[in-house]
Amino acid sequence: MFSKTIVSKIIALIEKYHPFTFNLKYFQITISFVMLFLLTIALMFGWFSTRKIREIVIEDFNQQQLMLAKHAASQIENSIELLERELTLLSLSPAIQYSEKPALLNRMNITFLSVKYEGVKEIKFIEAKTGKIYKVMENPNYVIEKCDSEDKKFLKWAALPSNKGEILFSEIVRCPNTPEENPPKLIMKMVTPVWQVSIDESHPVATNLFSGALVFTVDVTYLVGKVAFNIRSGKTGYAWVISNKGIFLYHEEKSFIGQNAFEARKGKKPTIAFTRINEIQREKMLKGEEGTSWYISGWHRGVKGEIKKLIAYAPIKLKEKPEPLIWSIAVVAPISEVEGAIKTIHFQQLVLQGMVIVIILSVGLFINFILVTWSNILEKEVAKKTAELRKSEERYRSLVENAEDIIFTANLRGEILSMNTFGKNFFNRSESEIIGKSMVEVFVPDGEILMGSIKKIFETGESQQVIHKIGVDDKDFWFNTNLRGLKDEKGNIYSVLGISRNITERRKLEEQSYYTEKLASLGTLAAGVAHEINNPIAIILGFTDILLEKIPKESPEYEILKIIEKHATDTKRIVENLLGFVRHKEHQEQLVNINECVNTVLEIMKNMFVINNIEVRKFLQENISFVKVDPGEIQQVLFNIINNAIYVMKGGGILTVSTKDEGEWVEISISDTGCGIPKEYRHRIFDPFFTTKEVGKGTGLGLWVSYNIVKKYNGIITFVTKTKEESEQTGTTFIVKLPVAKDQTRGTKNA
Repeated sequence: MFSKTIVSKIIALIEKYHPFTFNLKYFQITISFVMLFLLTIALMFGWFSTRKIREIVIEDFNQQQLMLAKHAASQIENSIELLERELTLLSLSPAIQYSEKPALLNRMNITFLSVKYEGVKEIKFIEAKTGKIYKVMENPNYVIEKCDSEDKKFLKWAALPSNKGEILFSEIVRCPNTPEENPPKLIMKMVTPVWQVSIDESHPVATNLFSGALVFTVDVTYLVGKVAFNIRSGKTGYAWVISNKGIFLYHEEKSFIGQNAFEARKGKKPTIAFTRINEIQREKMLKGEEGTSWYISGWHRGVKGEIKKLIAYAPIKLKEKPEPLIWSIAVVAPISEVEGAIKTIHFQQLVLQGMVIVIILSVGLFINFILVTWSNILEKEVAKKTAELRKSEERYRSLVENAEDIIFTANLRGEILSMNTFGKNFFNRSESEIIGKSMVEVFVPDGEILMGSIKKIFETGESQQVIHKIGVDDKDFWFNTNLRGLKDEKGNIYSVLGISRNITERRKLEEQSYYTEKLASLGTLAAGVAHEINNPIAIILGFTDILLEKIPKESPEYEILKIIEKHATDTKRIVENLLGFVRHKEHQEQLVNINECVNTVLEIMKNMFVINNIEVRKFLQENISFVKVDPGEIQQVLFNIINNAIYVMKGGGILTVSTKDEGEWVEISISDTGCGIPKEYRHRIFDPFFTTKEVGKGTGLGLWVSYNIVKKYNGIITFVTKTKEESEQTGTTFIVKLPVAKDQTRGTKNA
C-alpha cells in the first residue's frame, strides 16, 4: 500500500511537469525489471561476498595449522639430527673403535644418558672381530650376547667401505617384546659403521681397520608423540604422523598406530570412501610436499558420521642422500572449528539481504539510498573481518614473541629489520639499539659468520645453519641459528628469517663428555704405570730378603739392605694407594669417618708435597661424627682442592687441613698460603671449564665436580680468600660442610 502511494505521487509529478502522456504500465514494468536487476545483483554480490569470506576464514585457519605442522616437523627433525650427531660422536670414540673395556661401556652409558630422552631405548655395539654385542639400556644396564640375523645384516652393511660415515635407518616395526601393548610401540634402528680412525695415548697411530657397527634402537612412537601430543588446532584439532611407507607413527586414535594409513580408516568405517585423504597422503605427503586441503572423515573425538575436516601437512626430512627418507606430519580439525564464525556471517548477510529485498520491493525510487546503506553495512562487515584478520595476525605475532628462541629478520647488508621480545631481552637492549644495526654489532663476536651466511642465501637461495658464539655481559653462549630466505610473490628473496636456539648447555655436556673420557684415559694410563712399577719393586724386595738372610745383622751391609727394603716397601705402598685411588668403584654410600678420607688423600699426595716444598699441618678432631657418603667421591673433592692449593703455592708454602664436629655438620677446612683468588674470578670458580691455569695444565672441571659432589650430599662448599691487595697474609681457605649421619653405629669414631 505504501509503495503504491509513493509510485502514484511520482507519476503525478512526472505528468505535471512533462507534456507527454505517461505510460504507467511501461513504468511499472521498467521499475520491476530495474528492481529485479538490482535484486539479482545484490543477491549475487552477497553470495560472492559470503563465499569469499568463507574462503578467507578457512584459508586463515588452515595456514595456522600449516605453521603448527611445520614447527612440529622442525622439532622432530632436530631430534633426529641430535641422534645422528650423538651416534656419529660415539662412533669416533677411541674406546669404541678399539673395544677398550670397561671404557667402552662407560662411554656408551654417557651417550645413553644424553639421548634416552629423545626416545633411544637401547645402544649396542656389534664387535666385528668377535661377533659379540655390547648393549646399554635403562634396565639392565648392559649385557653381552651373540649376533642375530638382523645384527649380522647391519654388520655386513657397515663393513662396506662405501658406507663409511653413513647412517642407516632401518624399517619401522612393532617392538617385539610388547606385541599386545596399546598403543603399540614402534621402533626403528639407526646404524653407523665404526672404523679405527681415531687416536689416543694407547693408539697413537690409527689402524683404519673395520671395528664393528653402532646401533641406536629408537622408540619412534615416543619420538614423534612427544611433539604431536601437545599440538592443538582450535579446540579439538590434533596431529598425526605417517612414515615413508604410509604407516601411522602417531595418531589421536591409538588403535591406528602401527597400521597402514590407507587401510586403517576403512577398517574403522567401511561405509565411507576415503579417496580424497588417501590421494593427499599418496600424491602429496609421501612425496615430501607441504600444503593445505580438506577431506571427509568418519569420526572425530567420539563423534561419528561424515565429518569434513581441514588438513595442513608438512614433511619431516630425516635424510637427503643417497635416497631421501621422508615422514610427514598432518594437523587436522573439523570444519566446525570455523563454522561458528561462518554461520554468524551467513545469518547477518541473510538478514541484510531480506531487508534489502523488502525495501526494494516497497520503495523502488529509494533503491539508490538502500544500496548506499547496504554498501555501508557491507563495509562494516569487511572492517569486522579485517579486524578478525588483524587478530589472527596478532596471534601469529604472539607465537613469535613468546617463543624461547631469538627470531629476527635481516636484509642483504646484514642490517636487522626485526627481532622478537625474547631476543631483545637476551641482548638486554631496546628496540632502537637493535633495529637497523649490523649483525656484526649485535651478534658479537661471530656476526661476520652470520653475515657471510646471509649473503650466501641471497646468492643461492639455499637455507643455512650456523653454530656460533654470542657474548653478553662477559658471558659466552653458543647458539644454533637456522637462516632461511623470505620470498615475494615473484620468488625473489627480500629478507632472511633467522631462528637462533641456545645450545650452550648441550655444548657444555659434549665438552664435559670429551674431558671425562680424557680423564678416564689418564686414569687408565696411571694404573698401567703403577702396575709396571710394582714388578721391579717386587724383584727388589725379593732379592733384598734373600740377601738379608745371608748377611749377619751386625754388618754394615745389613743396615744398607734394611734401608733398601724400607724405601722399596714405601714405594710399593705409594703405588698401591695410587692404584686404589684411580681404580673405578661402584657408587656406594656408607658411614665414613672423614678423618680417614683426609689421611688417605694426604698419604697419596705425600710425594707431591715433598717435590713442591709444601709443609702439611693437620688438625683432625678425634671422636668426630660419621657422615653418610661415598668415600671415593669425598676423596676426589679433597684431592681437587688440595691439588689446586699445591698449584698456587709455587716455590713452597704451608697447607693446613683441619676437621671439626659442629653438631649437625662435620666441617673440613683446607687452607693454603698462595696468592689468593682475584676478585674478578671469584664468582666463576665453580663454573665448569673455567680455569686460570695454562693450556694443558687444567680442565676447569675440578672445583665444578667437587661442588656437585658436595651438593649431592646436601652439603655446603664455600671459600675465604685474600690477595696481596687485601692483606699482607695471602691465601685461600676452602670450607666443606657435610651433614652428620643420623645412624652412628658403625663403630669407633677415632681417626
